[in-house]
Amino acid sequence: MAVQERTKVLIRCRKCGERYTLRGRRGAHGKIETGFKQCLCNNDDDFEVMEQP
Repeated sequence: MAVQERTKVLIRCRKCGERYTLRGRRGAHGKIETGFKQCLCNNDDDFEVMEQP
């Protein structure tokens, strides 16, 4: 059983500028998975995702 380390993630909407800070896990292929789906402005595909130290 593999242990997945949680990491702090900042998600910024490129359409309205709203920011979200979430915890995520590294998934398959090194992609960070947070479960985040959609911004308040109904944007569901144009985000900047940054991993926080």
